[in-house]
Amino acid sequence: MKLSRILSNCHNISRKQANALIASGQVIVDGQICTESGRDIARFSRVQINKQVVQAGEEAHYLMLNKPAGYLSATEDDAHTTVMDLIAPELHPGLHIAGRLDRASTGLLILTNDGNWSRRLTEPRIKIPKVYRVTTAEPVSPETAGRFAEGIWFDFEKLTTSPSKLEMLGQHEARVTIYEGRYHQVKRMFHAVGNRVTTLHRESMGAIRLDSGLAPGQYRRLSGEEIRSVQPTRPSQMSYS
Repeated sequence: MKLSRILSNCHNISRKQANALIASGQVIVDGQICTESGRDIARFSRVQINKQVVQAGEEAHYLMLNKPAGYLSATEDDAHTTVMDLIAPELHPGLHIAGRLDRASTGLLILTNDGNWSRRLTEPRIKIPKVYRVTTAEPVSPETAGRFAEGIWFDFEKLTTSPSKLEMLGQHEARVTIYEGRYHQVKRMFHAVGNRVTTLHRESMGAIRLDSGLAPGQYRRLSGEEIRSVQPTRPSQMSYS
C-alpha cells in the first residue's frame, strides 16, 4: 500500500495532511525518514509519525523444511497429509510454499508469508538455480547432458526449457541444476529423453542449501544471510534463526 494511503487511513488524517507530513520529514519507515508519498510499504514495515506508531509491522517468517516423502506440498488438503502438519500451528497464518515438490519427492522446501520475496525465489525469468539429486530407472545415457544443455521442448506449454546442467554421479544417479522450476520439470525432462526418475531430492535453491542437520520432517528459520541472498532489502520485522 502507498505510504500516503496508510497515513490517510488513520483517524482524522486526510490525504492532503498525509502528504504534508511525509514531505516535512515527520514520517519514519523502518527507522528511516521517508519523504516519498508514493512509496509502496510492505505490511512487514513499521511506520511512524514522529513517535506515534501507525503500522506496527507484521512478523515475516522464512522457514526451511526437510520434506519427507509422502507429504503433499500444500497448505491444506482434505485427502492427504500436508507439509503444514510438520510446522508449528502458530506459524501457519499466511504461510505459503515457495517452489513445491511433489508428494513423492524430498528435500529442501521453503515456506514464507512474504509473497514478494518468494516470487523472486521462484520466478522463472530471474533464473535462480535449483539443484536436485535424482536416481533413474534406466542408466543415464551419455547424450542426456547435451540434451539438457540445449533445453527440452515441453509440448504442453509450447516452450523449450532454459539450458540446464547435468552432473553424473553414477550409472543411475545424477545431479541436475535447472533455472526455472516448471511443473514436474526434472521428471518431465528425463521422460523426454526416454528415462524415468525414481527418486528426486532437492538440495538447494540459489544460495539456500538444505541444512544437513535437519532430519526429514524437521525445519528451521532461515538466517539473515540466507534471506538476503534472495532479496537484499528486507522487511524490518524478520524472524531470523
